[in-house]
Amino acid sequence: MKVFVPKESVNRETRTALTPDSAKKLIKLGFSVFAEKGLGLLSSYKDEEYSQAGVQLTNRKDGFSLADLVLRVRCPEASEVSEMKSGTIHLSFLDPFGDQEVVKAFAKAGVDAISLEMLPRSTLAQKMDALSSQANLAGYYSVIAAASRLKKILPMMMTPAGTITPSRFFIIGVGVAGLQAIATAKRLGARVEAFDTRPVVEEQVRSLGAKFVKIDIGETGQTAQGYAKELTPEQIRKQQEGMAKVCAQSDVVITTAKLFGRKAPILVTKEMLAGMQHGSIVVDLAAESGGNVEGTKLNEEVLTDNGVTLLGLANLEGHVATHASQMYAANLANLLEHFFDKDTKQFNLPVNDEIVKSILITKGGQVVHEKFKHLN
Repeated sequence: MKVFVPKESVNRETRTALTPDSAKKLIKLGFSVFAEKGLGLLSSYKDEEYSQAGVQLTNRKDGFSLADLVLRVRCPEASEVSEMKSGTIHLSFLDPFGDQEVVKAFAKAGVDAISLEMLPRSTLAQKMDALSSQANLAGYYSVIAAASRLKKILPMMMTPAGTITPSRFFIIGVGVAGLQAIATAKRLGARVEAFDTRPVVEEQVRSLGAKFVKIDIGETGQTAQGYAKELTPEQIRKQQEGMAKVCAQSDVVITTAKLFGRKAPILVTKEMLAGMQHGSIVVDLAAESGGNVEGTKLNEEVLTDNGVTLLGLANLEGHVATHASQMYAANLANLLEHFFDKDTKQFNLPVNDEIVKSILITKGGQVVHEKFKHLN
């Protein structure tokens, strides 16, 4: 089977779906691997490295015409789907809730589309979980982005001129990104506090050396997939009141609450920002889905009237594109290996498999995923 990996068509995307190492793994399995020339330049992988790994370099048009499988990071434009031949299998982040026109385009073109966001949170699927691997790096980079703009150092420092107290970080949301933000800020010497609506994560926060902020908002919990359940308006009000006190004494606030398929919830209001210190930084990891912070603007730094900087950077993981590509490409290679039949040398998607039922959006010219069948 022939695999083709094109360059990303979204300008801000620096990651790639194939690295020389992941290419070697796919070739060893039995795939023929093709890549668009210049594929890895934005993530510091040179064409020569791909060639040495056994990848055949080609142009975009020829790559699509020969491909049995297409791997990429982002969802293509609906107009680009028609470049792929019928029967092609396409794997990437698709954002099927946000871009339903492209789902229809995949079905119309007869392309079988896999959405990596839809992978179940299971032990078996963990090695393929690109959403978590990328969130991990976004959490890391959120701390680096804040530290580079904060006019303070992070660790406590004893000097002849006096003692410098550590910077204070407040992490809101303790999922994959939040946990990595906590760990990174602690490693850099900051004093870290964190909050999540799920009391079950308190032990994880404390194990990283941070303080878990307790706010009484009544009964909460998490979904079967491990995500926080949606709060009532009254619970949100109580949460915001409790968080406002912590925000007021924090140098950096990092929000990480993304709701897949829905607009991100507002966690930090203008009133909360007004109570923060001049010079403090707020990093909004949910900026691409509407933002957790009132006043966030995508890909902009906003300075509030009282001197608080709001960072609404898109694609934080793309700022560490070499390792982000390494992890993402490994997730894809693991998925391909899991469903690759070594006897027939074919990549098969058994429709009754639990993982396949979760990630397969279109097949054979139809929208087959239960959540999107209404698009047929």
